[in-house]
Amino acid sequence: MNQSGTCRGVSGWLRRVVLGLCLPVLLTGPLLAAGCRNNSVDLRGPWGSARFSVELAVNDAERARGLMYREEMAASAGMLFAYARPQRRISFWMRNTLIPLDILFFDADGVLRTIQADARPLDETPLPGGDDIQYVLEINGGLAARLGIVPGSEMRHPLIDGPGAAWPC
Repeated sequence: MNQSGTCRGVSGWLRRVVLGLCLPVLLTGPLLAAGCRNNSVDLRGPWGSARFSVELAVNDAERARGLMYREEMAASAGMLFAYARPQRRISFWMRNTLIPLDILFFDADGVLRTIQADARPLDETPLPGGDDIQYVLEINGGLAARLGIVPGSEMRHPLIDGPGAAWPC
């Protein structure tokens, strides 16, 4: 490991094994005690808990751009798309998106309704999230399955802090 904390000379498969073993530890525990912040989301469910550092996409221009043209994203990172109110029949696509993503669709209370797992880069096929979706979290492809994230899981973020929030701040 060099001074910047990266592993030079470590083969790709070994790096993936280490990431797979360490990621759940990095995403849980003391990090969740830090409370709600605009630049992170917390998830919890029967599988455990995780925190993701997120960029927000809250206006039309930010939502249209999303994660397009990115060649990589940190394992504990993502993008949170937020709408002013629940959207009817919402779906996403992977136009100009270069990395595989898991797309998690949440209702107004922050409850996970649908997961579109391992969305293929550059694919323009609509990926439906369902009705009455207000928040969408994009994370690295395959990560939801590795962590065991399932529908019914709850998300915590300052934007989801109304009286009906499943996991208020």
